[in-house]
Order: sequence, then C-alpha cells, then structure tokens
Amino acid sequence: MALHVCAGATLKCSLGLTPSTMVILPLHRMLTNGKPAANIGDHVPLLNILPFGVCQLTRLPCVPATPAPWVVGAPNAIVDNLPLLNDSSILNCMLGGIVEVVRAGQSTELVP
Repeated sequence: MALHVCAGATLKCSLGLTPSTMVILPLHRMLTNGKPAANIGDHVPLLNILPFGVCQLTRLPCVPATPAPWVVGAPNAIVDNLPLLNDSSILNCMLGGIVEVVRAGQSTELVP
C-alpha cells in the first residue's frame, strides 16, 4: 500500500535542480493527518506545484508544464470524483521531466 499525499508533500522533477513543496487548497473538504488531502487533479503549475529551481533542459526556472492529471493515483479511493493521490503516482511534464513524490507530507495514512 502507498501513502496518501497531502499539503506539504515534497516533490522532485527529473529535470529540476531542487525539490518543491506541494500546495493543496482545502477545496476537497478532506484531511489527511490534519492537512488538506490531494487527488490526481491537483496538478496545476504555480498553484499546486511550485517551481523546481532551474530546469536542466532549458536553463530557465523549472516551472512545471503539467496539463494532464497525475497517473494513476488510488482508483479505489475517490475524493471529489477523482482518485486520491498516492506517493507512487507520477506526473508528466510537457518539457520531458517526470514529477515524483519524494515525501507524502504525512507518514501514517495508507491508500489501497
């Protein structure tokens, strides 16, 4: 089983030079260990996903270009009609990078 991702999770991009922190607004009305819970729809650049320092490809600020949701999430656990985001999910950037969860933001709540 994987950990459920929440606000404060640490993310990394395969092309970014520094990690980033995930921002989850309390719109889903669900908490994980007292923090706003994430679903696969939380992929909006500069809202949910902050820059990763400098992009190794463009040498410009590593602002994610992520128009599609996270893959795969936890399809058996749904919040706001979308699967919960777990720490084994990935997010593809249109510039070629892959965003992954390094730390889920909490360490006790598991999702199937």
